[in-house]
Amino acid sequence: MVVKKKVNAAFCEPTCCQVESIITVDERGQMVLPKETRAKAGIKPGDKLALVTLQSQGKPCCLMLMKTDELSSMAKNVLGPLVKDLV
Repeated sequence: MVVKKKVNAAFCEPTCCQVESIITVDERGQMVLPKETRAKAGIKPGDKLALVTLQSQGKPCCLMLMKTDELSSMAKNVLGPLVKDLV
């Protein structure tokens, strides 16, 4: 029997990690996301991204970029039921 799990489109369930590209930081701290990566992620000019870090021993060890609209949807899905239960 095959059980299909309903996945919320706003929540990313990674199946594996991979190196998409190597990015260089210039002297002003700027970097460019390659065109292929932007296309895969659906990132368009004007989109806003949130930088999310995972910490280890008080220092960032992993940097993640998320579209802010997806981040806000995830927050609503997680916090909405909690707030509703409090009220």
